[in-house]
Amino acid sequence: MGNFTIYPAIDMRGGKCVRLIQGDYNQETIYGDSPFDMAKNFADQGAEWIHMVDLDGAKEGSRINDSYVIKAAKELSAKIQIGGGIRTEEDITHYLENGIERVILGSAAVSNPSFTKDMIRQFGHRIAIGIDAKDGKVATHGWLQTSETKAIELGKALADAGAETFIVTDIATDGMLAGPNIEGVRAMAEATGKDVIASGGISTLADISALTEYHSSGITGVIVGKSLYTNRFTVREALEKGRI
Repeated sequence: MGNFTIYPAIDMRGGKCVRLIQGDYNQETIYGDSPFDMAKNFADQGAEWIHMVDLDGAKEGSRINDSYVIKAAKELSAKIQIGGGIRTEEDITHYLENGIERVILGSAAVSNPSFTKDMIRQFGHRIAIGIDAKDGKVATHGWLQTSETKAIELGKALADAGAETFIVTDIATDGMLAGPNIEGVRAMAEATGKDVIASGGISTLADISALTEYHSSGITGVIVGKSLYTNRFTVREALEKGRI
């Protein structure tokens, strides 16, 4: 199962680093003018992975901030995973052929499950499934819509199709610095039997420690965003806390 991985997050909108509150595009804070400089800072602190999200892409359904992602992948030692606006095979190959390690399918997993399963078969572990849940149901299209699909059922179906990595975000906690929904993430890990990365609500180093307790249950990493940008702790401190 390997180590517990810390994924510092870079959300991109209009070429800048931003954070939204609970996915609300009207509640945006800009934290930096250069996604690449932010990624370099994280890599310089020792991050082995960086989680990047194209918020414009998620909303519009097409790649918009991909140039920053590719620059980071080509020039930094950290591995990059990217989500947001990835809807076609061409989107996936565009990223994978340009040095990105892992591509996240989110909205497509709900709206086009047959395509998602085909991509899992074709690209294997380089596809991660992003499941953004609101009251146990899956939200899509930059969280602007909530489907009737149950998060756990989607996870099971895609695990059966061969998906190896799931990123589970609890929208209620995201950007709120209120602590992670450990129960929800743990339930997904148990239901799928696969690696699950927790996302949303991390506010303290203790939150990271709490998640590492469930490493043997399948929670293999955590995405950390707002707490880094509001200087609650550093990437270096998070990496130290994540060592198990």
